[in-house]
Amino acid sequence: MPLPADLHLTTREEVMFFDTDIGGVVHNLAYLRMIETCRTKLAGKMGMDLKSMAETKVFPVVVRTEIDYKRPATLGDALLIRGRLDEMQRARFWCAFEIRRESDDALLITCRQALALVQMPEGRPMRMPKEWQE
Repeated sequence: MPLPADLHLTTREEVMFFDTDIGGVVHNLAYLRMIETCRTKLAGKMGMDLKSMAETKVFPVVVRTEIDYKRPATLGDALLIRGRLDEMQRARFWCAFEIRRESDDALLITCRQALALVQMPEGRPMRMPKEWQE
């Protein structure tokens, strides 16, 4: 199926105790978990919802993550995670993300991830579907 021209999604997370260090500041792995949630839902909009992936055994696999930490989030902050399809190549696609604090719209994180489609259980990389490249 062809991809929508403007493929994007926003998810919302509240910073919990398990997201923070002893000082109440969000640690780097928590941001990646939040991005993972947004990216998984974005994949659903691309036709790769969890059920479809389980049936076809084709999974988008992260092959590169670039992340910049601008400002910290703290315990109790409400965060908006905005993800979008950024670039399509023959063998991979890129998603871009930003995380903002809901209360003041402060930019906390920018991130780009490259993903490849992989056929499991063989672990065989696949080309992007032709209709995606169009």
